[in-house]
Amino acid sequence: MAEIDIKDKNNNLTGKLDLPDEIFGVKAKAGVLHSAIVCYLANQRQGTHAVKSRGMVRGGGRKPWKQKHTGRARAGSSRSPLWRGGGTVFGPQPRDYSHALPRKAKRLALKSALSEKLADGEVIIIDEIAIERPRTREMVAILKSLGLEGKSTLIVLPENNDVILRSARNIPGVTVQRVLDLNPYEVAVHSRMLMTRQSVEKLVETDSK
Repeated sequence: MAEIDIKDKNNNLTGKLDLPDEIFGVKAKAGVLHSAIVCYLANQRQGTHAVKSRGMVRGGGRKPWKQKHTGRARAGSSRSPLWRGGGTVFGPQPRDYSHALPRKAKRLALKSALSEKLADGEVIIIDEIAIERPRTREMVAILKSLGLEGKSTLIVLPENNDVILRSARNIPGVTVQRVLDLNPYEVAVHSRMLMTRQSVEKLVETDSK
């Protein structure tokens, strides 16, 4: 097991915590991690893009001019893709970009991301984040004391906490997630990860199920 310091909101050492190797000591699998991130980003796409083909554009039912003896090229509709205001050829249409990844692959990808984060010294454990009411100033002060000011930070909580969420949502680069919503992309895209002691315990409990 890897041992890591536990700090309070003033960056004072309050204890030690053992992180299980089966979660934070996994040999990173770059291929699985890449597949999980691509899958996550693809599933975020709405796929609602659409343009009109010549059959969808209103009008153009009448032949612009007769077929022969005008000296002009033949034309059957003013909504031809060759005409201004006409339809689009092979344009994007609504589609579903989502695809699935095996459950074991998802878990391995998350463990790989967490292990890499810990190995790079980018994981910080805090005993608790106690804010009585939503105040961005207090959250900024906590991040500053922990040396996270100006750094993209993923705050991981054991459960939903509206006070912390509202205190951090206006801070650029800071994201708040609960343990059950943790995914490899968010872990990898942030330069630091701030977890509470209860978050680690919840993560271990979830992994054992």
